[in-house]
Amino acid sequence: MNLLVINSGSSSIKYQFFQWPSETPACSGLVERIGLDNAVVTHKLLTGAEETTTVLSVELPDHEAGLREVARLLADPQLGVIQDPSEVAVVGHRVVHGGENFADTVLVIPAVKEEIRKLFPLAPLHNPANLRGIEVAEKTFPQARQVAVFDTAFHQTMPEKAYRYALPQELYTEQGIRVYGFHGTSHKYVTEQAAHYLGKPDARLISVHLGNGCSMAAVRGGESVDTSMGFGPLSGLVMGTRSGDLDPSVVFHLINQLGYTPDQVSTLLNKQSGMLGLTGLSDMRDITKALEAGDARARLAYDLYAYRIKKYIGAYAAVLNGLDALLFTAGVGENDALVRQLVCQELDYLGIQLDEEKNAQRAKGLREINLENARVKVLVVPTNEELEIARQCVALLEMSS
Repeated sequence: MNLLVINSGSSSIKYQFFQWPSETPACSGLVERIGLDNAVVTHKLLTGAEETTTVLSVELPDHEAGLREVARLLADPQLGVIQDPSEVAVVGHRVVHGGENFADTVLVIPAVKEEIRKLFPLAPLHNPANLRGIEVAEKTFPQARQVAVFDTAFHQTMPEKAYRYALPQELYTEQGIRVYGFHGTSHKYVTEQAAHYLGKPDARLISVHLGNGCSMAAVRGGESVDTSMGFGPLSGLVMGTRSGDLDPSVVFHLINQLGYTPDQVSTLLNKQSGMLGLTGLSDMRDITKALEAGDARARLAYDLYAYRIKKYIGAYAAVLNGLDALLFTAGVGENDALVRQLVCQELDYLGIQLDEEKNAQRAKGLREINLENARVKVLVVPTNEELEIARQCVALLEMSS
């Protein structure tokens, strides 16, 4: 079965193509700068152990043009893996916000699209682009079944005491204001990988997803019981450009005393804060270089970043009544040894003891970086959201057949 997974952003399309049941993508790619001058398409063809990368500069006025270019590349005689776009049987879509109505992966029907549209106010930067990707895929691959996989779905197992805010009842019942959580596809994938590795289906796990966006999840027996992102993706950890947890009084002060508009506050907290606000840099690789050069702001940023993660580890260990493994994943979590070192320092009381030598090694795949006799495993678990989306698509189709 030919299965295409796409992740549509506001000006981009990320994709992977699977020839199922192989879980290794036959090709993958990224379409960037859609609607801007000089759009760029990076297409990777995977043949056995060999990878051929092609970079194209093309005019792509909109997402429809972008996905048509993807379809053309998939069927290209030299760069593609199929003869015609009609051979694509399933298109799996990442949708960031599913609200309370979507706790599972679903086939896309008109009612599903309408519900995604209703959730635009809860994810204004993501859901419109996700829906646009679905609508364009329906035109580009009209014979394929379209499947929606929701980032929030994994967290729908949280108990009410974890997802409710202490606000008037009607704001929840009428407006849906509650904790939804995000990065669910990643948290689900890495915690399943870890539970399988540990041989413990009922494992108590803390998943730490550290990319440009960052979140944590407390997971017991394969179910999310708490998570650090809330109503939107702003709360919790310090991120690349997002502030993370903040006293709401700061927002009132910005508006009432400093004259900020609500839109300016949103821009400040979402796009100008976090590591960017602390250092002037948002990419951890650049901040690492600044740290190595003795930059005091970079030192504080690293310490603050790790301290926030450590506080959540303590909270989630309490929620789980113990811990079997701490998992690091995503770009920073998988590659930044210093972050892992700072997070795990002085957590001996929880049974977390890092092996400095293992932590410093750059290796691929799931690996242990704890001391051999440590009570709690510390694991680096590479995430693969596209593969998780593909698996969920297949599981849904098998269940409905």
